[in-house]
Amino acid sequence: MRCVFSQSVSLTNTPVNPVHRGSRDPQVPPSDTSAWRAVVRVLRSTARGTLNSLSSVLFPADCRVCGLPLVGFTLLPVCDSCWNHLPAQAGLLCTCCGEALDWDLSAGGETKCRPCRAVPPDFTQAVAHGVYNGKLRTLLHLLKYDGMEGLAKPLGTLLAGPVLAMPDLPPEMVVVPVPLFGRKRRSRGFNQSERIARALVAVLRQRRPEMQIKPGAALLVRQRATESQAGLTPHQRRDNVRGAFFVPNPETVRGRHILIIDDIYTTGATARACSTALIRAGAASVRVATVARAQKDFVLTSRADAGDAELYNNREPEDELPMEQDFVFWEASGRPVSTGGDAR
Repeated sequence: MRCVFSQSVSLTNTPVNPVHRGSRDPQVPPSDTSAWRAVVRVLRSTARGTLNSLSSVLFPADCRVCGLPLVGFTLLPVCDSCWNHLPAQAGLLCTCCGEALDWDLSAGGETKCRPCRAVPPDFTQAVAHGVYNGKLRTLLHLLKYDGMEGLAKPLGTLLAGPVLAMPDLPPEMVVVPVPLFGRKRRSRGFNQSERIARALVAVLRQRRPEMQIKPGAALLVRQRATESQAGLTPHQRRDNVRGAFFVPNPETVRGRHILIIDDIYTTGATARACSTALIRAGAASVRVATVARAQKDFVLTSRADAGDAELYNNREPEDELPMEQDFVFWEASGRPVSTGGDAR
């Protein structure tokens, strides 16, 4: 402890000022207050280090993302290194849906991707934290399929950055998670999008207290079961969710600005279907935010993904649907994205 204090500070011999009138507590000199705070910091760091050392010996565990041993006590089996290496999207993105663009804007190029220009979606903008691959993909799978509900809070915190960076963000918004059909929700035990939305609302209220952020988990309903999106082509995805969502009480969204929350944005079929239902019910505007965004240069890994790639690459040019009929196909040089689980 000797290194913490200057020679002029003594914890035992320093007199304490008497209680002043009108004050309940004695006035402690600032130097003594700083000394005590330093003591607390040292004790806390020592206790934390001891706890981490004991937990790694008595309860050894590996990070569920990278597989390396966890060096400290944590309720979530994910190491700090993995949490710190979840890069945000970079590069030129479509100003509407967030699709990666591969042309130069300096030459007067379009700021929107071909699908958004061909058939503009009902949402104003869609944003995401990062690309759906690597560590972020693994974390989302742990949340959805391994039931690690605690991951929703840090993932929702990640999403606050791109949401607050949206231009012309309205001062009042209702946050609506993409709903699950009742049977799937009961089977999974929770809705991952709802948990992420709940965490996001708390962070937005903390960072922007002047904004009116309200949760609206019951405003949008999935009225029928849909086939899992895994292994479906973009056109099949669009058909799969057409008419699947509706607003049971239009008065709850009429004239309001809506922020849709989901875990993954792939082809945009789900985001478009939800936005259409909300706009038809009278919503003033709809925005979309997802933790991850699959891009067309994503490396395909699963068998279902490989099947999609083979199907797409073997299609004859004359068989390709016109963009106005199937707006979710990417340009001929692109490939379908990876579709883990019921990714959108």
